[in-house]
Amino acid sequence: MSTLEIKDLHVSILTDQDVKKQILKGVSLTINTGETHAIMGPNGSGKSTLASTIAGHPRYIVDSGSITLDGEDVLAMSVDARARAGLFLAMQYPVEVPGVTMTNFLRTAKTALDGEAPSLRHWTKDVKAAMTQLRIDADFASRNVNEGFSGGEKKRVEILQLELFRPKFAILDETDSGLDVDALKVVSEGVNREHSKGEMGTLLITHYTRILRYIKPDFVHVFVDGRIAEQGGPELADRLEEEGYDRFTGANATAATATANALKA
Repeated sequence: MSTLEIKDLHVSILTDQDVKKQILKGVSLTINTGETHAIMGPNGSGKSTLASTIAGHPRYIVDSGSITLDGEDVLAMSVDARARAGLFLAMQYPVEVPGVTMTNFLRTAKTALDGEAPSLRHWTKDVKAAMTQLRIDADFASRNVNEGFSGGEKKRVEILQLELFRPKFAILDETDSGLDVDALKVVSEGVNREHSKGEMGTLLITHYTRILRYIKPDFVHVFVDGRIAEQGGPELADRLEEEGYDRFTGANATAATATANALKA
């Protein structure tokens, strides 16, 4: 079993005016392989900041706290070292990579992650099987990465990478955004296939509960103003579906902050 542990993490960014703004204000979270953790919360609560910080995005400044993977200091690792250690980020807005075909990208990335090139015969078979399951047309293999892809196609390609790279921990940053019902089911099935092997922990970031109908969380954490305001089991997601985030915002924000401080203590 592997463990990704986040302790009292404080993170800031520099605004366009070069003003330092704190986003995360003491987040602590432990994820084990075989577990699915859902992070929910209103816009601007720090969910994507957490994902980007784990992945090593240079825009985010870690003021204090730690992130460790099986006891190793993740914050001391370069971005590529984090990937080789077993961290994977499915981006909210996957980028286009002109001039790099899907075939070259996937095999080059797999080689970099494993330290050796995969057997071409087995690799080709695995790629074709994964693309078929994710309903990705075969001709996409010769197209440039994400270039001209629809939003749903880009998200399916993110899960294609997940299934082929087999990370220890998958951070899915609003993978459900922009997906219709059919695409949501296909993407969720891909995540579930990899998760069912019991060798991956999943951190699923979302605004809505609809993806949780297909990817069942073991734990739900509610982010408000850069803190975990409440946490519980799957029933918490059901409660959020009924009540929304109103009790965590506006006039109720003080109570949410008090709850977050109590959880931290």
